[in-house]
Amino acid sequence: MARTRWQTLVAVAVVVTAVAWSLLGVLRGQGLVPPPVSWPVVVVMLVIAGGVLRMGWAVRQFLQGRRPDLDPVRAARTAVLAKASCYTGASLLGWYAAQVLVVLGDLEIDSQRERAVAAGVAALGAAVLAVVGLVVEHLCRIPPPSDDAAEKGAPDGTDPAAI
Repeated sequence: MARTRWQTLVAVAVVVTAVAWSLLGVLRGQGLVPPPVSWPVVVVMLVIAGGVLRMGWAVRQFLQGRRPDLDPVRAARTAVLAKASCYTGASLLGWYAAQVLVVLGDLEIDSQRERAVAAGVAALGAAVLAVVGLVVEHLCRIPPPSDDAAEKGAPDGTDPAAI
């Protein structure tokens, strides 16, 4: 599995922002307004980011030999969860940024200002989720095999004749 590039996440966030901003502008022109962003959504994103970071730290300890009891399948699932967190955070960042952009011209109205602040804080929470995903992906990276393993012919360093 290839590492996620931060440039890809920025591109996802920008594309989602543009599409959502256009869609929300059309809906707003028709008199439809999306529901306001609730504050607990930020807490949920931060709790998820904390859980992903905790799982990534456990994988890192396993890879360094400090935690031999971790299941390798759990480590692989953690890496997949980290990648999902990256893309989810980037997508949500774009969605909440679009909500801020839609009400940017009406900040003198209290309800719109509150909507912009809540969406802005949610966008920051989504950015934290994406960054944590990138960090955990890095923590789950397996070092390349040593030269000794390559000489024996097996990717994991075992001697195929010994199996």
